[in-house]
Amino acid sequence: MLEHILLFIISLVANTLSSLAGGGAGLLQLPVLIFLGLPFGIALATHKIASVALGLGASIKYLKTGGYRWQLVAIMIGGALPGVVLGANVILQIPANIAMLSLGCLTIALGIYSIVKPHLGLQDELKNLSVKGYFIGALGLFLIGILNGSLTSGTGLFVTMWLIYWFGMGYARAVSYTLVMVGILWNGAGAITLALISAVQWSWLPALLLGSLLGGYLGAHIALTKGNTLVKRTFEVMTIVTGLALLLKALP
Repeated sequence: MLEHILLFIISLVANTLSSLAGGGAGLLQLPVLIFLGLPFGIALATHKIASVALGLGASIKYLKTGGYRWQLVAIMIGGALPGVVLGANVILQIPANIAMLSLGCLTIALGIYSIVKPHLGLQDELKNLSVKGYFIGALGLFLIGILNGSLTSGTGLFVTMWLIYWFGMGYARAVSYTLVMVGILWNGAGAITLALISAVQWSWLPALLLGSLLGGYLGAHIALTKGNTLVKRTFEVMTIVTGLALLLKALP
């Protein structure tokens, strides 16, 4: 019982922060699963399945606000899902420390980039909504999808930044796309793939799913209430902390 309570609390905290920042739930949740005794592959598959509930919880709140562009939704699905499946299939073939070292450096770079661009993402200034813009946007999401399928520690943060940088979204709007599309569709595809090729700790999922669901809803509520500035600051903190955590895990 204590183990399940601990899993719920960690999941709730991790997914509330993730829902507010647009990613990073794996920063707390995945290491805890490994610390409690799960091998990396099983912990990854279990975390990936639980993270689908993050998208469901956030979508309950975000879908009420509307404002989604079907073109962007389409490229996030069609452009990235092949990358998610590809990444989930190759992750077990890549040394985890090399993957985490590279991802950690890139994640820290995201936070630094956001900090040195103080006005980035504070206003919605949509751009690149042409055929060429959608194609390049889809290509970027395909590459991020590979990361999402293989390593879940903070790859949603890359999607959030790509939507802000390439399509000119504000932080709150970008996070809403990330959580609804990535949380449900991308993580769903990755969860199915990993469940087919790896074992899953099914007995731990109820506590993790409940924490993810509630955390997703709570984070979305805070983001909509407080606006882009708080979301931007949370994003910057989460990217740097997530990156440092990945670098530490990559050490021998």
